[in-house]
Amino acid sequence: MKFSNSANGGTQCFPFYVYDEDGGNRRENITDWALGEFRAAYGESVTKRDIFDYVYGLLHHPAYRERYAENLKRELPRLPLVPAEHFAAFVEAGRRLAELHLGYEQAREHRLTWIENKDIPFSWRVERMKLSADKTALTVNPSLTLAGIPPECFRYRLGNRSALEWVIDQYKVSTDKRSGIVSDPNRPDDEEYIARLVGRVITVSIETMQIIDALPGLEAPEA
Repeated sequence: MKFSNSANGGTQCFPFYVYDEDGGNRRENITDWALGEFRAAYGESVTKRDIFDYVYGLLHHPAYRERYAENLKRELPRLPLVPAEHFAAFVEAGRRLAELHLGYEQAREHRLTWIENKDIPFSWRVERMKLSADKTALTVNPSLTLAGIPPECFRYRLGNRSALEWVIDQYKVSTDKRSGIVSDPNRPDDEEYIARLVGRVITVSIETMQIIDALPGLEAPEA
């Protein structure tokens, strides 16, 4: 899990496992105290992995993100306990989301329309991709455009932009002004990687929102 704090511009990561400086003594990054609190609320069968998945699912809940928006800008997330009847759903959602996000490079490609410019030689190389004004098509390079981008994929956002827009911004050739070092995301051993990543990120975005939309409320329904 990764948390960003806009107040200090830093990012903190909270893995499930932590290690000593020499790489040994692997242990779960969930305290026994936290395990006791969760078992008191949800039963003795709760594991530390359940807690980790629960938190990942909870952090994606729209109501949670809205309710704690101001707190999340200044401090680490507060983690409320949802009603007992909803706990398993949050655990399962967190597990599925984690698998989806960690395995994004192996995700099924969303079917897009590949439009080739026959007037120039075909190339996979990316310098800077660009979305069309209506966000339905992406120019990969002068020889290739990917059309048929579904609008629902833009609902999944990483901070203030969608996951797809994040990929478009990150996967470009750029030169550091101070050092002159060129950053080139193209892979000589896999020329199709970036173009195919677009389809995979669209799939991940859509499936992420399907999981999030199915989450129950944070509070018990009224009787």
